Amino acid sequence: MNIINIPDTGESQAPCACVMVTTEPRTQSNGTLIKYVFAGIMGLTVWWLIYSRLAMAARYLTVDVFGLQLSTRFGSAVEFFLYDTPKVFMLLTLVVFGVGILRSFFTPERTRSILAGKREFVGNVLAALLGVATPFCSCSAVPLFIGFVTAGIPLGVTFSFLISAPMVNEVAVILLYGLLGWKVAAIYMSMGLVIAIAAGWILGHLHLEDQLQDWVKELRTGGPLNIDTKLSFQDRIEYALNAVKDIVGKVWIWMILGIAVGAGIHGYFPENVLASFMGKGHWWSVPLAVLIGIPLYSNAAGIVPVVQALLEKGAALGTVLAFMMSVIAVSIPETVILRKVLKMRLIVTFLSIVVGGILIVGFIFNIII
Repeated sequence: MNIINIPDTGESQAPCACVMVTTEPRTQSNGTLIKYVFAGIMGLTVWWLIYSRLAMAARYLTVDVFGLQLSTRFGSAVEFFLYDTPKVFMLLTLVVFGVGILRSFFTPERTRSILAGKREFVGNVLAALLGVATPFCSCSAVPLFIGFVTAGIPLGVTFSFLISAPMVNEVAVILLYGLLGWKVAAIYMSMGLVIAIAAGWILGHLHLEDQLQDWVKELRTGGPLNIDTKLSFQDRIEYALNAVKDIVGKVWIWMILGIAVGAGIHGYFPENVLASFMGKGHWWSVPLAVLIGIPLYSNAAGIVPVVQALLEKGAALGTVLAFMMSVIAVSIPETVILRKVLKMRLIVTFLSIVVGGILIVGFIFNIII
């Protein structure tokens, strides 16, 4: 049995599906693999048949079952909620399961081995890309950060990972694609990666290693990395199912709240109200959106439906992207967690650079789009 050790932070850590604690390979026959492939194809077929009929089902429930008119504000909001709720849950479940299979090949130890010893800019790019495939559960943030630092990975590279992980994770990209189309998803992903790479590079050149908490600096790199590559496909499926259970279990309430807020905006907010202070005609709309977003606490699954409703009501794309990024990447709870690892000067510098990047993205897209 192979054990993956996570550095001790001095606090108890709750079990999380994001980290594979034990790996014990099983024997697997070709017949078993074929069975799983066949089951996967059948499952995807059923998923698509249901997914493609969600709009029709939402309209039927709203009009025929509840007796509401789509032309009314309440009816429009109800249809939005009944359509987006199963849509978001189905997208989230499929994406988390698929990425869970891929993630079973990349334990925290393997990730450390990939990033260690790389040149700084190359490391920033690799770290940002690895962050895309990282779960957004906060229980993994502190152990991964400590593991990266004690493995000798440059501090700026580590920050590129920490920025991209919540901001540009696969859930955000897939939900944006499913709800708003590939163009918005591609813009968001590319700008998120640019912010993560640039901010990490800048932080690395500021040489703020002395701003780590003393107990973090005293940690030393442990023994050789223990990387397992012998998991059977059944092991990986079980890992992916646990990831779905863990992640969906943590965010479902935020998803429903986010969709409910989006439904309210969709049904009740007049277009001219939002366009008046979130339209691209006002230079102050971007900083205002960021200031509103920072105190909020949500993840991609909860905020994407709100973003969809804001765009439908005339809000500018750059302003909405800045709002979404600030909610996901600069939340107060995440800052509290980082305070356990970083001194205040480094936290303020980190937040200032990230917020500055978000503001630049918002202004640029309001100008060009």
